Amino acid sequence: MPLETEIKFRVNDLDGLTKRLESAGFRLETPRSFEDNILYDTPDRQMRARTEILRIRSYAGRWTLTHKRLPGAGSAAEDRHKHRVETETGIAHGDALAELFLSLGLVAAFRYEKWRTEWTDADGHCVIDETPIGNYAELEGSPAWIDRTALSFGVDPDDYITLSYGRLFDQWRMQHRSAAEDLTFAAVAAMTR
Repeated sequence: MPLETEIKFRVNDLDGLTKRLESAGFRLETPRSFEDNILYDTPDRQMRARTEILRIRSYAGRWTLTHKRLPGAGSAAEDRHKHRVETETGIAHGDALAELFLSLGLVAAFRYEKWRTEWTDADGHCVIDETPIGNYAELEGSPAWIDRTALSFGVDPDDYITLSYGRLFDQWRMQHRSAAEDLTFAAVAAMTR
């Protein structure tokens, strides 16, 4: 099973990060595109309790089904990076799969949106996510590549974020005393008016 290793960090200057990526030899893989994600779970949130996700994503004209879970004990040393076993496959019809999930008793538990731009170099990926609660970048690759790249962008390891967007949204909701249930542009805008 593929092991995903990544970190996030906050981005205050999107243009500045884009210039750093270009200067570092990254190439644009996917131009800024809208992304819509829906996480499915049992009604009593058993998957979330096990730190697993089952996601249907629509992004840049493609549908993807993803399952993520924590690695088994001893399979990845805990460090300052986020590690997940990720199984992902392209699908033709996300809406049809969503209907299948619902008929099997799963529910659409959480929705999140963002504008994403993907960059790559020979060893890893950097994505820039513009979310309703702020801008973030993700570095995905080997731990050594992540640390080296983050350092070259001026990101201190103390500023690494290993939380999911769902957990970041939970923190944002607490800080803003928001009743928004989904991390969508419309829901967050309605709560901040």
